[in-house]
Amino acid sequence: MFASPAFAATGAASTGGAAGFFVSVFPLILIFVIFYFLLIRPQQRRMKQHQAMIGAVKKNDIVVTGGGIVGKVTKVDETEVEIEIAQGVRVKALKATLSDIRPHGAKPAND
Repeated sequence: MFASPAFAATGAASTGGAAGFFVSVFPLILIFVIFYFLLIRPQQRRMKQHQAMIGAVKKNDIVVTGGGIVGKVTKVDETEVEIEIAQGVRVKALKATLSDIRPHGAKPAND
């Protein structure tokens, strides 16, 4: 009664093989390129800077660990650093857990 017959679209209305594929894949490629330049590339740059900063840590640098402990480096090994967090209190930390190296003129917290 109320139903009308449906007809298939003709060939002229649909897009061609290669052109149709490009039109359907182009937005995905565009999204990936945008994500690369806005998210992936800046993160890789930050990682390289952080690795260089960790590699350059030396004795008497003031560092901040990932847990927020601030102290002065007293000894540097290949993978670990010894940090003096108070007078006579020293802890060992992995270099990978260092989050920041402060300038030499900066004082540790609460001093």
